[in-house]
Amino acid sequence: MALHRFTALLPAALLLCAGAAQAANEVRSQYSSDRAACASVPAESRAACVREAGAAAQAARTGQLSSSDTSIYERNALARCEAFKTPHDRSDCEARVRSSATVSGSVEGGGVLREATTPVQ
Repeated sequence: MALHRFTALLPAALLLCAGAAQAANEVRSQYSSDRAACASVPAESRAACVREAGAAAQAARTGQLSSSDTSIYERNALARCEAFKTPHDRSDCEARVRSSATVSGSVEGGGVLREATTPVQ
């Protein structure tokens, strides 16, 4: 009876192992790609880039990476607005995040800048 249960579960176990192996390969591939991208980073930032690539790979292995859901990115951007001490500055920051403000720069280049013009009377 125990052998019968084992053979019934074997296909499911093999499927899980195959999925885990594929996920591990994807993590290794992404890590290799991230490490290669560090070569184009200035020398003084390269060590930090390599550490970040390793941290991202570790987070991927443990299932801690965020999804590609855009609401998560907006929540993170709004959380960064908490750095502003005055309510006016904080609300301006939130408006830049939520609006179609002019966006320039890139994460790869060191940051994304959002600019909004507010008419003053």
